Amino acid sequence: MSDRQARGVDRQIQDAEARGEFRNLPGAGKPLNLGDTSPDWWLRQKTTRENIGAEALPPALRLGKELEDLPDRLDALAAEADVREAIDEFNVRIRKALIAPTDGPPLRFGLVDAEATVAAWRERRTPAGE
Repeated sequence: MSDRQARGVDRQIQDAEARGEFRNLPGAGKPLNLGDTSPDWWLRQKTTRENIGAEALPPALRLGKELEDLPDRLDALAAEADVREAIDEFNVRIRKALIAPTDGPPLRFGLVDAEATVAAWRERRTPAGE
C-alpha cells in the first residue's frame, strides 16, 4: 500500500470515527475470547454471534459439529440397534465427505469407531457404582 493510499484510509477512519460509526459496536468494552484455538475459531464465533444454524455451515464443519453433538444425540436413543444405525448413517456421510470434493475446509477427522462409540454409550447409561 502506498503512502497516499494509507493516508486516504486513515482519513476515512478518522471521518467515520468523527461521525460516531464506531460507537456501540457489538462486543465493545468486552474482552476478546481467545480460548478457542481451533482453525475455524472465527467461524464458530460468527455462527454463535449471529445465531446461524449448522445447516448454513460448509459440509466439513457441519459434520464436525455433528461429531461434537453425537454423544448427546446417541444418549437420546434407547436401543443399541438404533445407536448402531445412527453411527452407520453418520459414517456414510463422513465417507462421502472424505471421498468427494467439498465446499469449504477439508474434513479433519475420519470415521466414527462404532464399537468404541457403542461401548461409551453403554457406559453412560450404566448408573455409577454398578
